[in-house]
Amino acid sequence: MSWVPWLSIGEVANVGQLAGVNAVQLISMIVTAANNARMHKKNCRQFAHHLKLISNLLEQLNLTDLKDRSETAEPLELFEESLRKAVVLVESCRDKSYLYLVAMGWVYVNKFRDYQDEIDKYLKLIPLISLVEDSRKYLKAIDKDRKPYTLEVDEVKVQESLMKRELSRSDSSRLSRQLSKRYPGMPITQALRNENEMLRRELQRLRACMEDDHTLVLEQLIEFTENEPAKLEKAASKRFF
Repeated sequence: MSWVPWLSIGEVANVGQLAGVNAVQLISMIVTAANNARMHKKNCRQFAHHLKLISNLLEQLNLTDLKDRSETAEPLELFEESLRKAVVLVESCRDKSYLYLVAMGWVYVNKFRDYQDEIDKYLKLIPLISLVEDSRKYLKAIDKDRKPYTLEVDEVKVQESLMKRELSRSDSSRLSRQLSKRYPGMPITQALRNENEMLRRELQRLRACMEDDHTLVLEQLIEFTENEPAKLEKAASKRFF
């Protein structure tokens, strides 16, 4: 992405890092991030497809000219701010802790839906959109693209297991299988320690930003990743003897 040389996929942690990147470029970043997602893959691809439809319309416009016009500058900025939030959302589906993304699954589903609605709303507030040749065709395709966002069955089952105070043998087995997919070739105890490190970094980030909404979930997951390796090792030693 030569047009944003100071950023690469996986380095965007907040919307402030995306200042100066225009709408078409932001959508391109989202599409690339969606292709690299390791969680919410279907939701990411679906979201990216919707934004490609929007990009097809935007490419007919001179975005620099729109920013210079008083009547279009503000709605365009609102539109691009929504896209900046979307970049951070989709990139997090690659970079954040697997356990965190599973535990927060429905929060992410709601964000995908809400961000799509918000982006569509601000797009229609840009006055010159209606002047684009065949704009009705583009807008109709965008409006028609209304597939629901959801969680995969496996993700729901793992989430249900994580919400339990005590994991059953089947819960532990299910969790081990999913972590093995996320960390191929790595012992499950080491995968849990890796998750612990990622969860701690996320908790530190939220506290630094004074975002307390999900700190309790993170604290519970951190406790789980600290206690579970010892339980697994104890169970393995019993089987050995």
